Amino acid sequence: MGKIAIIYGSSTDNTASVAEKIAAKLSGKDVSVIDVAKLKSADDLKDYSGLILGTSTMGLGDLQDDWDGFVSQLKKADLSGKTVALFGLGDSASYSDTFVDGMGSLYAAVKDSGANLVGRVAASDYTFDASTAVEGDEFVGLALDEDNESDQTDSRIAAWVDQISASF
Repeated sequence: MGKIAIIYGSSTDNTASVAEKIAAKLSGKDVSVIDVAKLKSADDLKDYSGLILGTSTMGLGDLQDDWDGFVSQLKKADLSGKTVALFGLGDSASYSDTFVDGMGSLYAAVKDSGANLVGRVAASDYTFDASTAVEGDEFVGLALDEDNESDQTDSRIAAWVDQISASF
């Protein structure tokens, strides 16, 4: 069992809170929760065999600001041998046509990195119009809406962590 880094970018603390909830559900595993703003380079990831990357979606589908300085390094990183899962927060009512697009941006950054990507979730369980975080009929990771569906957050996290836990 290797070390897991849950790396998040959060402007309103919702994503930070979700990162902590995910960490709590991964009991018995060696987990560090890290604000992406504190990372200096992709070398900071070398000691982790598993990465769980999370972001909120800002404005009209933008990646959370703290990821700006790090996502370019993530795109160049060789993540071969690492397991990566993604989670994203968005507003499916007010921004239904860009729901969790920030997670779509993270996926674009890691999809060709050599990592083993895990944690897809059926998009049919959500109400939204469009998302860059959807491939086929699945989100590329866990999608959450703390603005309109916060009552489902804990159960969605629990089911998702059950799904990905064995991969870490």
